[in-house]
Amino acid sequence: MLPGRPQLLRARLRLDRAFLSGSSIESLQAAFRNSSSPFHIPPGETGPASPDEPPQPCGNDHSNLEQGSEPHGILPEEQASKAREALISMGYDVHSFWEQSIAWGHHDAFRHVNNAHYLRFIESGRIQWMSKLGSMLGGKERVDAMLAGRGVSLILKSIGINFRRPVTFPDTLLVGHKAMVSSSRTEFILDCVLYSYAQQKVVADAESVAVWYDYDRLKKCDPGDVTWRALRDCMGAEYREGAGRASRGSV
Repeated sequence: MLPGRPQLLRARLRLDRAFLSGSSIESLQAAFRNSSSPFHIPPGETGPASPDEPPQPCGNDHSNLEQGSEPHGILPEEQASKAREALISMGYDVHSFWEQSIAWGHHDAFRHVNNAHYLRFIESGRIQWMSKLGSMLGGKERVDAMLAGRGVSLILKSIGINFRRPVTFPDTLLVGHKAMVSSSRTEFILDCVLYSYAQQKVVADAESVAVWYDYDRLKKCDPGDVTWRALRDCMGAEYREGAGRASRGSV
């Protein structure tokens, strides 16, 4: 047995007996204030996880922090700015940007954000993108109609996600979209990327096939030249033959 171990056990026994005998909280606190006690914690210091572990010094060393919100000394404001710059440089529509805060509850048993949540994150960004398009086409009234499924709006045909890097709490993801149009008059691709503030990296990307749909007639449709021009000229849609129906078959 290591030197000093009997003394430690005796001290523990005394504390246990004091508690069981109904001693007051004050008497127990006094025992912890006793500098000769192995449980003594000097004022201003952090106690050990157990009496056998020496106290660790308090300081400002954050080198052991889990992946968090300030990598390499970057402030949150700088993280956000760098993320926006990165997505703009990749051609994503600035009007589509959606900030998604990561909550502890997004974790699964593997201690990272569960893959299923990404569908919701992308959906929120897609609604942001749709709202901007609707605003350009007809203001708030058109936005409300598109989001409520009245008249001509969009319907999701399919989506595929690539998971690039695991994400953990705390973090914020910047979600960006851009449209990819082709010769199809009824559908196009929405390209999406999710960028981590904490990692300053792309953590996932996705491609969705969006179809123009007349909710009053319950059928796909051509939204008209005005809408296609808004996509190209105002929303920065890129042309890529094969996007939409040309490569995936008609709806």
